[in-house]
Amino acid sequence: MSVHRRRKIGRWIVVGGALLIACGAVARLYLRSGPRLRAARGAVAHVVPAGARIRVEVLNATDTKGLARRAMLVLRDAGFDVVFFGNTAERTDTTRILDRSGHPDWAALAARAMGRARVEQVPDSSRFLDLTVLVGRNWTPPREPLYP
Repeated sequence: MSVHRRRKIGRWIVVGGALLIACGAVARLYLRSGPRLRAARGAVAHVVPAGARIRVEVLNATDTKGLARRAMLVLRDAGFDVVFFGNTAERTDTTRILDRSGHPDWAALAARAMGRARVEQVPDSSRFLDLTVLVGRNWTPPREPLYP
């Protein structure tokens, strides 16, 4: 094998090793920073009393994609048991908390966790939930923490 060919192979080995080290460093930084889509710690207080299980569904009533998921994270951080999140065909400007099980105090806790929200009594015994949250255009999710 010629000297020129050995040098070329050596360069490829060095480049490959440098790429492996760079990939390992990026993976380590990513794993240390944690999940990207989490509500900012400390932005939402834990409002659900100990021992209570409040089942909630969160529905996005806007055209903004991903708003129901962000609201789900906020409500879970506040201690609610979010059993479903998704979209609805209904569009609303104001975030509404629908009390399905006759617990207005639980609806008030959800309104406190969400910030600006209107509470309505809409009993529905056919659902296995306590609250339905319709996320409206007036709700702004908390800022996500910066991961440098």
